[in-house]
Parts: sequence; structure tokens; C-alpha cells
Amino acid sequence: MKNILYVVIVLLAFTSCQKEQKIGYIDNGKVINDYQGKKDLETKYQAKDAAFQKRADSIGQAFQIEAQTFQATAKSMSPKAQQEKYQELGQKQQMLKQQMQSEQQEIQQAFQTEIDTLIVKVKGFVKEYGKSNGYNYILGTSDAAATVLYGTEENDLTQTILDALNKEYKK
Repeated sequence: MKNILYVVIVLLAFTSCQKEQKIGYIDNGKVINDYQGKKDLETKYQAKDAAFQKRADSIGQAFQIEAQTFQATAKSMSPKAQQEKYQELGQKQQMLKQQMQSEQQEIQQAFQTEIDTLIVKVKGFVKEYGKSNGYNYILGTSDAAATVLYGTEENDLTQTILDALNKEYKK
């Protein structure tokens, strides 16, 4: 009788220790790319890039006009004056080129910083979603790094999390 009681206690102990794990997964690429926050961010930076390109084109055209004007008047200048003007135009062209590259890099860095912040926010959202919905694990996968090779449809949280994320973004 004592042995049966010990066996029952041991069995109860083992079954109580084996808690079922709740696991889900998301397609990282789809969540990030279809997130309205990222789409709005891309639209914002496309507008900034278009404005930059328009300004760069305008500055480039103004410089070309200045260079053409110089070429038209260069024949009437002394060789020394021509040389000085060529150097001045060369320096100006170099300075404009560096300025444009610097501005373009600033735009790219600002975009990358905001994208990185957005990714951190999405990760935090997924973490909170997992905690509040009783998940032990939420795995991430993408075409570039397929960490989940197979998962059932019911464990795919991609659309659920994307919908919740977009709903929170609209607030």
C-alpha cells in the first residue's frame, strides 16, 4: 500500500512539472515590411530624398551655367586670370560635391536610426504580446534567416501581431 502511495505521489510530481509550452512564430520580414509605421517612415524619407534631389539638381544646374558663362568669357581673359578662375570653379565644384554627399549621408543615417528604433519597438511589442497572451516563446523567421523551418498555421502569429501592431500605431 505504501509503495502505491509513493508511486502515485511520484507520478503526480512528474505530471505537475511538465507544463505545456505555448509557442508561436512570426515572419519578421512581413511584420516589419507591412507595419504601417515603417510604410509611413519610408514615405517621409522618400519625400525628403526627392526634395534633396531637386535641390541638388538645381545647384548642379546653377554651377553648370556659371561654368558655361566662364567658358564664353574665358577667351577675353588673361591666361593667369583664366587659371585662377579654373581653380576657383574646381574648388567650388569639389565643395558642392562634398556638401551634397554630406547631406545625403545625414538623410540616410537619420532614416537608419529611425528604422532601428522602429525595429526595437516591434520587438518590444512582440515581447509584451507574448507575455500578455501566455506564450513561452515567440520565434522569428524570415527568408534570409529561416529559423523556423516548419510551423503549423495555428502557431503562425504573423498576421495577428501585425494587426495588433497597426492598431496600436493608429492610436
